[in-house]
Amino acid sequence: MSSSPLNVRLEQYEGPLDLLLDLIRKQQIDIYDIPIASITAQYLEYVERAAALDMELSSEFIFMAATLIHIKSRMLLPRDPELEKIEPEGDPRRELVERLLEHERFKNAAEMLQQKRLIEENVWSNPQIQQFLSGDEEPELAVTLFDLVKTFEQVLERAKSRPVFQVNHEDVSVPDMVLYLRSLILSKPRGEKIPAAELFEAQRSRRAMICLFLAILEMVRMQALVLVQKDAFGEIAVRAHKRFDEAFASDEAVTNIEKDYQ
Repeated sequence: MSSSPLNVRLEQYEGPLDLLLDLIRKQQIDIYDIPIASITAQYLEYVERAAALDMELSSEFIFMAATLIHIKSRMLLPRDPELEKIEPEGDPRRELVERLLEHERFKNAAEMLQQKRLIEENVWSNPQIQQFLSGDEEPELAVTLFDLVKTFEQVLERAKSRPVFQVNHEDVSVPDMVLYLRSLILSKPRGEKIPAAELFEAQRSRRAMICLFLAILEMVRMQALVLVQKDAFGEIAVRAHKRFDEAFASDEAVTNIEKDYQ
């Protein structure tokens, strides 16, 4: 980056994972083989420049800086060959790579479905659309997929501080969760809202939470579910889409999801 006083614009990121992904993707780095020393130096340079420009960075950025430095030190320190025979050490970067890939999947899914939503809103922007709404329908705020992603991330963060029952070799899948949600919706009065956070926190493992999140995205895409939020900054909930029955009129929808996640 140029040191010219005119060159003071610094891109802002939602969080440290966004920054790391941007550094990795822009340089076309293999995410499974991150040059940790180089990426750490670039990350710290960004943090230092942000501080110099009085940009506010959350504590997550500082924590990630410490994490990168720790990973770098682990990779530089030699390991006792005898200890390696007893207990082989995995790649210190593995957990970070998994977090980056998970974050990227959520972000891409949210952006893809948000674009679809924007297209639909433009198509249905006619002021006369109010004529097609029933008089007793409660007004609801538009909810983006990014809102759902944030809710999911908050639940995952809270899950770190409480015991989560992990099932060995758990076979839960996205199609399983689609069928679970379908059954849950059918068991409740049509139109009843179910808090998304409540759904996530009812799961016994991190894998089940992720599969449930992806199942919600799939059901929104196939117009079986609607994301709703009654009040600004209120909890996000899901309810049956008006085309719920049509979406599950045949087994083809679930079959296609099974193929996508094989």
